[in-house]
Amino acid sequence: MDTRRDPRAGAVQADATQREVYDGGMVVRREVLGDAHVDRANQNTDEFTAEFQNMITRIAWGGIWTRPGLTRQMRSVAVLTAMIAHGHWDEFAMHVRAALRNGLTRDEIKEVILQSAIYCGVPSANTAFKVAQKTLADVDKEQQ
Repeated sequence: MDTRRDPRAGAVQADATQREVYDGGMVVRREVLGDAHVDRANQNTDEFTAEFQNMITRIAWGGIWTRPGLTRQMRSVAVLTAMIAHGHWDEFAMHVRAALRNGLTRDEIKEVILQSAIYCGVPSANTAFKVAQKTLADVDKEQQ
């Protein structure tokens, strides 16, 4: 197999420039998280956080989220579950919004949380329901 053009590699190709990987990642990041979120993150970037922002755009968004092996809905399910398992509640709220943008329904988000209750623990699912409930209410207010 010619690994320089392996379609499973997403934007990360052996001959891709760092700029191409970054740009591809930024496109997906904006599509998944929304322009407003990404613009806020970029505005809050300073000398201390610039390398981290660059890294997550290149590696997470340009290297992983661009891969064709999973749909964005499936990626959202995986991310929501990981955020519940690790108790990353700010990121969980952000990815509830992203899951909606990626096409998950509110019922599917509920099912992810219920499924996570079994494998991540009831207290984590309890918190996830509270965070998701607030996030979904905020989304509803923003859409009025």
